[in-house]
Amino acid sequence: MTNHLTAALALATAIFQRLAFAVVLALAIGLTLYSLLAIIALVPFPELALALGGTPVTDAGHYALFGLTLLAITLCFYLPTNARVMALENSHRSFHMGMQDVARAYAVAHASDRAGNFTLSGEFDSVRERIDFLRRHPDLSDLEPPVLELAAQMSHVSRELAETYSEEKVARARDFLIARQREIADFNARLDTAKATASEIRGWTQQVDLDEAVARSQLDRLREDLAEVLPELGPLDARNTEDDKVMPMPRMAAE
Repeated sequence: MTNHLTAALALATAIFQRLAFAVVLALAIGLTLYSLLAIIALVPFPELALALGGTPVTDAGHYALFGLTLLAITLCFYLPTNARVMALENSHRSFHMGMQDVARAYAVAHASDRAGNFTLSGEFDSVRERIDFLRRHPDLSDLEPPVLELAAQMSHVSRELAETYSEEKVARARDFLIARQREIADFNARLDTAKATASEIRGWTQQVDLDEAVARSQLDRLREDLAEVLPELGPLDARNTEDDKVMPMPRMAAE
């Protein structure tokens, strides 16, 4: 819709430019001829009632006619420049529209080439096959044959690119990347589980060490209490070191 509106505006602008060109040229020619005929008294000069400061200006129609004629002739000097600008705009517009058509036809041919629809390998046969395909395409029926031929030649030149990035290879690459992405997701999940387990074991170890330190502290306190209550037993550490020795029993009085 936007392309059609832009084309319509461009066409209307071109029509009005040409119309203005013709109006200025016709006005200049008409005023010049009328002025010449008025000078040789074949036609009367226009009458214009004009006053400046309350004083009537005589022959105001003469001055108005000559002024308009001079203005129209002056504008004619700008017409060649305007004509060149319009020619450049039309050339640029035609080139732009032509390149858009070529790009559209090439996109269709390249997509078909990626799908593997073209089988001929020779340059002439390959280009001819692509031209026939573009001519039969319903979306390209309004394009001119030179545009289709250029698009077919571009498609033939880029056939290696179409083969490298064919739909089959692209689909296989996408499947491979999806599989790799799933593997990475599974690995990250297992890694998170391992981190959580390691964190749990670390906390557990710290708790066990803390409990062991508390138990050792309580044991040391118990030993100190026993040493105070039973001094005759001696240090508990010394008794512990002699636990593996056999204590001699006293001889009985009967012996």
